[in-house]
Amino acid sequence: MPETYQIFPVGVVHKIEEATWIEIFEPYADALLGLKGFSHILVFFWFHENDTADRRKTLRVHPRKDQKNPLTGVFGTHSPLRPNLIGLTLCKIKSIRGRRIQIEDIDAFDGTPVIDIKCYIPGSPAESDIRLPDWV
Repeated sequence: MPETYQIFPVGVVHKIEEATWIEIFEPYADALLGLKGFSHILVFFWFHENDTADRRKTLRVHPRKDQKNPLTGVFGTHSPLRPNLIGLTLCKIKSIRGRRIQIEDIDAFDGTPVIDIKCYIPGSPAESDIRLPDWV
């Protein structure tokens, strides 16, 4: 098993005032085909502002940065401090135009690198506002 892997950004998060969208980079534009049939996506992103050797060594945190919460391993939290700085958020799609995926919101900063997107297919039972194409 390799000791390291390479990850390349496929897009970037943009947040300007009330608008939030993901811009997919040109080389990955064809990957958007079929995505319009879905109502939600899973967005994987890189916590780029936390990418330091010391922060990657942080394995325990107080959830929500609240000292009143018990010290907890990062795998049991949503902390951006982790060995591999991968974030994951479920986002509702508002529209897709060209290489721009307009979303309701995301818990990432403007300029955050997007490393992957997956269509959201819920388990059972399906939530009432989830939309899926017929082939699912």
